Amino acid sequence: MVNTMKLQKMKKISRRSALYLLGGITGTILTPSLPLSKPNQLLERIDTLTQGVAKVEDKILLNLPEVAENGNIVKVGFEIKNPMVANNYIKHVYIFAEKNPAPDVAKFFFTPEMGICSATTKIRLSKTQSVYLLAENSNGQFLMTKKKVKVTIGGCGV
Repeated sequence: MVNTMKLQKMKKISRRSALYLLGGITGTILTPSLPLSKPNQLLERIDTLTQGVAKVEDKILLNLPEVAENGNIVKVGFEIKNPMVANNYIKHVYIFAEKNPAPDVAKFFFTPEMGICSATTKIRLSKTQSVYLLAENSNGQFLMTKKKVKVTIGGCGV
């Protein structure tokens, strides 16, 4: 009676299912890990948003550490000196990391009622890289700045 129970349990997985499972595991092990992003993905993303209108602007204060001891938690803050009035305010602020698998890190929404365009958050950086901040004005103008952050692992730079 015990043998019949074992055979019934084994019948639940067909040979075809076992071969599919074995093939999937083998394919996963043998396939090299492919990069998730293309080299110019960040620049393409910025060009898509701005249609080539982005410019570097000194009205943006981007607060990032020069050296981040842990890339999993990097504090980033920004302030954009722009009047927050109905006909001239910052609508969106994007934060991008050029060497992360996906460059989009954060997106903020602002309204004139907020009175100031600033925020602080924590982001994750995969390795030493530049962090970009792109701000979209209600008038269709774009402001952009970037800052390089050196990510260290155990006290050694990457």
